[in-house]
Amino acid sequence: MNALSWIANNVFGTPAILLGFIVLLGLLLQKKSLSQIVSGTFKAIIGFLIIGAGASVITGALGVFEPMWKEVFGLQSETLGQYIGQDAFNGRFGSAVTLAMLVGFLINMLLARFTPFKYIYLTGHMMFWTATVFAGIVVHTAGDVPIWKLTLFLSVILGIYWTFQPALVQPFMRKVTGNDNIALGHTSASVALLSALLGRWLGNKENDSEKIKVPKGLEFLRDSNVITALCMGVLFLIGAIVLSLKNTPSAQELIALSGEQNFIIYSIIQSFTFAGGIAIVLLGVRMFIGELVPAFNGIATKLVPGARPALDSPVVYTYAPNAVILGFVGAFAGALIWLVVLGNTVSYIFVPTMIVLFFHGATAGVFGNSTGGVRGALIGGFVTATVVAWGQFVMVRFLLSSTIPDTAMWAADSDMFILGPIIRLLAQLLF
Repeated sequence: MNALSWIANNVFGTPAILLGFIVLLGLLLQKKSLSQIVSGTFKAIIGFLIIGAGASVITGALGVFEPMWKEVFGLQSETLGQYIGQDAFNGRFGSAVTLAMLVGFLINMLLARFTPFKYIYLTGHMMFWTATVFAGIVVHTAGDVPIWKLTLFLSVILGIYWTFQPALVQPFMRKVTGNDNIALGHTSASVALLSALLGRWLGNKENDSEKIKVPKGLEFLRDSNVITALCMGVLFLIGAIVLSLKNTPSAQELIALSGEQNFIIYSIIQSFTFAGGIAIVLLGVRMFIGELVPAFNGIATKLVPGARPALDSPVVYTYAPNAVILGFVGAFAGALIWLVVLGNTVSYIFVPTMIVLFFHGATAGVFGNSTGGVRGALIGGFVTATVVAWGQFVMVRFLLSSTIPDTAMWAADSDMFILGPIIRLLAQLLF
């Protein structure tokens, strides 16, 4: 048990190691030279870590953006009542979660080997959070379930989910990438799928976000780095001006983050920092995919014929950088709308989680653009905000209220919100 937990935590819980091992195995199976093995493995790990570094830069900028807009709208945290909390939950059920990750991955490999669904899920951190949230729902629904039953239940559910989720999205993934080399293995799959379908029905593919026609004097808008900084700069600037005019203690506390620097200038710099984070992510994706796809052919030909790697959401960003920003803008606008609606209908204080809104909204934007152009990308963002807002309400109030509602507010994602009621129903039937 200790050995399995060590593997789950240190291999599956460390995505760079897991993916580096996959590349290493693929190159070994192809009998590449020592030089090629070392170079390919190291560059894949470095590329993946570059993606993580870029994501950290984005998260850091959003760490200013999110409280800024909470203060603009006077948002407070939702009252959660009596619940276990993430730390205590990990202490009691962490072993079931980590073992379920390992067994679930083995089930995923077996299903990929012996069924037509040739997808191997490799997004380690999402594997952990999905297992954790599903475990929380089961415990909330059925009480203190024996660890072996909880582990077995989660393993089967996760193995099936990690196999079929990429398969459902793959027809549209091929439209995004133009090939069948990689799949999407991420909890934004539900909003990506919805966005692609709605983009097809309501959008205009001819108005592709990456082919936006602009006057000659505004050609700088065709540069994704510039448009990212410009869009985020406007949002940061509006928030900073509103906060500067407020005289509440919480507003002054946020303004103090800038130190000796003027808060408006500080906020503008954060918008450029955000754009820099996007550029870093795109660089890492190109480097990482350039090594992973050829190496994965070794696994696809030797161990799981025809298999494709299902990867984290940033792998699609390079295909439509403008749609990434349009998706986030649509998600941000949608979040503001649902914030008002939820507060005035079901008295729920929806706290938009900008990290989820960005990464999921951006993915939905890319998929929406693939079928519906600019309009599809914006619709994709709005769909994301809708799923996240109402999903958070249902999770916090009904599915996780006695276990980990705190996690639902900052780490639960689109697919978890969609699948949550199904997990609850299965838990009621089985336990």
